[in-house]
Amino acid sequence: MDKPKILVVDDEKHIRMLYQEELEDAGYVVATSDGEEPILETLEREAPHVVILDIRLGPNLSGLDLLQTIRSRKEHVPVILSTAYDTFQHDLKSIAADFYVVKSVDLSELKAKVRQALAQASKAAPKAP
Repeated sequence: MDKPKILVVDDEKHIRMLYQEELEDAGYVVATSDGEEPILETLEREAPHVVILDIRLGPNLSGLDLLQTIRSRKEHVPVILSTAYDTFQHDLKSIAADFYVVKSVDLSELKAKVRQALAQASKAAPKAP
């Protein structure tokens, strides 16, 4: 299998760069998006194995809304919600996510969730005949 691809969607450039560097060091291929491009176009182009999605993507864009869009078209792609605010965990829209992490400079929890999401995705993937 090729290296798993992770799509990081976050409006903060330094977060995208940090996640990209750390995840690439862990052996993943990483694509990034600031969330401005339509999410379905990004998903089609990048074909990620896992999406890490910030909940607050600027004043006019909610990661929870993008999550609903992803679920409507790409329900098999695991989504990890990433946010600085743990109160979103109780938002009903967030239950569509597979995992949830609170942003931290220590990315060990995020990396663990990526491994769990990849394991979950490989079990759920349709088997080739």
